[in-house]
Amino acid sequence: MNIFRLAGDLLHLGSIFILIARLQQTKSCAGISLKTQCLYLLVFITRYLDMLLGFVSVYNTLMKAFFLASAGYIVYLMRAPLKASYDKALDSFRVEFLIAGAAVFALVFPHKYTVLEILWSFSIYLEAVAIMPQLFQMTRTGEADNITSHYVFALGGYRALYIVNWVYRFYSEDDYADYIAWVAGVVQTALFGDFFYIYFTRVLKGKTFKLPV
Repeated sequence: MNIFRLAGDLLHLGSIFILIARLQQTKSCAGISLKTQCLYLLVFITRYLDMLLGFVSVYNTLMKAFFLASAGYIVYLMRAPLKASYDKALDSFRVEFLIAGAAVFALVFPHKYTVLEILWSFSIYLEAVAIMPQLFQMTRTGEADNITSHYVFALGGYRALYIVNWVYRFYSEDDYADYIAWVAGVVQTALFGDFFYIYFTRVLKGKTFKLPV
């Protein structure tokens, strides 16, 4: 594992801790897309089924278990104790199109034609677009609190660091190629483009995240 992969993993972990802390401290899930959180839960379930079939390393197992448990916990918080603060009308992105599209791509362009590899490919394609309901909700409201902005930035930053990790591995390892992850990762990072611009020009300068009118 190289430093870019490790930094990406830590930023991913950080994004989850930020979100859970935000939900617990404010006792509200206003401004958070439940649909995005459900998509991430589906991503982790379909990607980490291989936990049942073999052991890779302690690090690998702990990370997978954490992502599964934390995603389930976030969905639980939003659907049960914090349900009253959830605004379903704002969280209106049609996620069925994202799921169907990821499924089609996984069947047509899988890593390999086995059940686990098709599910893995599905999870990669779905993760690339899972943030769209959250970004769509932020577009509808035109703004977001700073903690939510930090959460979204950490999510986008983690994937951007993974791209650097892939470039590093391409030049430092023989016969390294992972075209599915590369393409999906670039698409995923590109979706954060407008958000990154506003984050750097407003939030990091102490201003509230607000879309230009």
